[in-house]
Amino acid sequence: METEALKKVEELALKKSKVYKQSKLRYLSRSMLAAMFIGFGVIVAFKTGSFFYVEHSPLTYPAAALTFGAAIILISYGGGDLFTGNTFYFSYTALRKKLKWLTVVKLWIWSYAGNVLGAAVFAFMIYTTGLFDDSSVNGFLLSVVEKKMHTPTMELFFRGILCNWLVCLAFFIPMSMKSDGAKMFAMMLFVFCFFISGYEHSIANLCTFAIALVLNHPGTISFDGVMHNLIPVTLGNLVGGGVLMAYMYYYVNKPFLED
Repeated sequence: METEALKKVEELALKKSKVYKQSKLRYLSRSMLAAMFIGFGVIVAFKTGSFFYVEHSPLTYPAAALTFGAAIILISYGGGDLFTGNTFYFSYTALRKKLKWLTVVKLWIWSYAGNVLGAAVFAFMIYTTGLFDDSSVNGFLLSVVEKKMHTPTMELFFRGILCNWLVCLAFFIPMSMKSDGAKMFAMMLFVFCFFISGYEHSIANLCTFAIALVLNHPGTISFDGVMHNLIPVTLGNLVGGGVLMAYMYYYVNKPFLED
């Protein structure tokens, strides 16, 4: 049964809540760190994919998806508070009556705010490096961003649901594994699945959009496009983590959970 892993979810949520209560600035900083780790994943994925993109290779997306897994390893082992994962951790713990829902909402807001700040700082740092100035390097990233900003709202919402369902599983399932090697392989496999499937992750998008906006981008990439994408994707991520993960696992395991 997955009850042991669910206990770890609850413990992790309470630890995160404790950090927030002790110091909101420290919690905000941890959230910024998580977004920067996502940023590293975005850079390596699009940098790798660009080599294939300029050659019009069918391996463009698989190569990017494979390397983006570095982000989840950094977050899992390097620390940080990611909004998308928190939709699962805090919702489940609130359903278990170990956290108040008002506290959960505050934790979500602070983690999202920290993720936004972290993405902005990381984008500025990438801008100062000049590594993505050349069109042969940034073409793949800008083409993906443009598509994301013009995808229909309803499609974005449901892609967001499926994405965070899968990403939360990428953190949850390895909790039952003993070997670090097995954990990392499972995490990278799940992240590969979400990336290659074309699902939408609000914080990964946030980092990608921030980087695109500081580059020399076409007029089809704009702040309005950012909001068009992030609002339905964020709501979808909330449903994926809060309902399909937190509520579903709480409901199916309720008879086996100890108070």
